Amino acid sequence: MSAEDTSRRQFLVSSMTGVSTAWIATHWPAVVQAQELAHQSAHFAFFDSAQAAEIEAMSAQIFPTDATPGAREARVVHFIDRSLSGFARESQALYTQGILDLQARSKELFPGASAFSALSSAQQIQVLTSIEQTPFFKTVRDHTIMGMFASPKHGGNFGKVGWQLIAFDDKLNFQPPFGYYDR
Repeated sequence: MSAEDTSRRQFLVSSMTGVSTAWIATHWPAVVQAQELAHQSAHFAFFDSAQAAEIEAMSAQIFPTDATPGAREARVVHFIDRSLSGFARESQALYTQGILDLQARSKELFPGASAFSALSSAQQIQVLTSIEQTPFFKTVRDHTIMGMFASPKHGGNFGKVGWQLIAFDDKLNFQPPFGYYDR
């Protein structure tokens, strides 16, 4: 290799490194968001991707998005998934059977439906109304509410959207007096 080849290579490497760095710098927020989404969606401890889609659709109807973020934006499905591998391990069988029952009920009410998550919002509400007295629905509802307002370190409440809805100050450095008291 001659000195001329080495300097040409160094020039190309240096120039491409500069271009890459500039591109990454201008697109950094999108890169970080894509990385977070890929990390979040690719790692379920209990659910497979089809089950996760069903539970996400269900929780999105329980705590819907309107003018404020809902269960989908809070990534409640990740909280529920983590819970089923942790403190709610005893609910695993309930979820497994409940998802099968949810799919069966969806197909019963809407023949030709491929999945609950593929139904329209109005159809999903109709299916959920028909199962709202079941232990499965009640458990998913409870876990959805927990996932909206739990600490983000547990998988839900992404970006603290649940806390923002209730104006929760998570600084945890409160000073007395905390409530009424008589000096």
